[in-house]
Amino acid sequence: MLTLIGIVLVFAAVFGGYALERGNPYVLMQPAEMLIICGAALGTVLVANPPSVIRKMVSGLASAFRGSSLTQRSFRLDLLMLYEVMTFARRAGINELENDFDNPAKSRIFSHYPAFLADSATCDFVCDTLRLIVIGDTKPQELDRLMDLDMEVQRRGHQQPVAALAAVADCLPGLGIVAAVLGVVLTMESIGGPTVQVGQKIAAALVGTFLGVLLCYGVAGPLAMRLEQLNERHSQLLETARAGILAFAAGASPILAVEFARRSIPMELRPSFAQMEASMRRDARVPPVPNPQGTAAPEVEAHLVPPSAE
Repeated sequence: MLTLIGIVLVFAAVFGGYALERGNPYVLMQPAEMLIICGAALGTVLVANPPSVIRKMVSGLASAFRGSSLTQRSFRLDLLMLYEVMTFARRAGINELENDFDNPAKSRIFSHYPAFLADSATCDFVCDTLRLIVIGDTKPQELDRLMDLDMEVQRRGHQQPVAALAAVADCLPGLGIVAAVLGVVLTMESIGGPTVQVGQKIAAALVGTFLGVLLCYGVAGPLAMRLEQLNERHSQLLETARAGILAFAAGASPILAVEFARRSIPMELRPSFAQMEASMRRDARVPPVPNPQGTAAPEVEAHLVPPSAE
């Protein structure tokens, strides 16, 4: 919503100032100039990028207008999910969660977190890493390198549409100049005509330069920056999961591992220690632990278990 408001404010300020100076608004309505600039910009996108990057650009622009779904509440829920996984693994053994990692949608834990399941990249990141712990022959240092590699690959993938959109922003002023030059060519053809007609053609040519610069610095450039910020927030989510999983793999208790994860969250999105403690006591739903006879023991809510027991 803020993105849309910002773009509207840019155009309102520019055209409002022009109107206050008693400018003729009809002079700025030059469909031919807009066709040259926007059509050429679209062509450069098609030339420079494969279809996969173009699809990422479209989805990224849509997310830029929707805003980020990663809020303090979403980070708190992700920490709570990690706590449930680690608590159950500590009580029943990590091997009991193998089916949950193989099919997260039907998991006793992950199925309670639809936002996590909807983010397939993060879901695979967490489940694939925990699956390696089930195998039991992976050291924390190796897990760290694997997660770092995965995060870097995802970062590069998310950076592609940002770079493509930034390239479009960089070329828009040049395309505005192209439109202006074509307008000057048309003006030269009518140089012997009426003065009013020549003046109108010169004004139309200058509008091309104006539109190219405005679309660059007022629309495309800020959208690229916004998209990069959204990508950075997703990287912060992966870093949070990485910190918690590494701490747990190194032998930390579930509460301490969650605290490692919480401390890796940026301050403006980080839930407080008191909030997380209250959430773990009140909201955690740890599955019942199967007993040796193959039946499940009665489920014990996390808030009934003192933190020291973990």
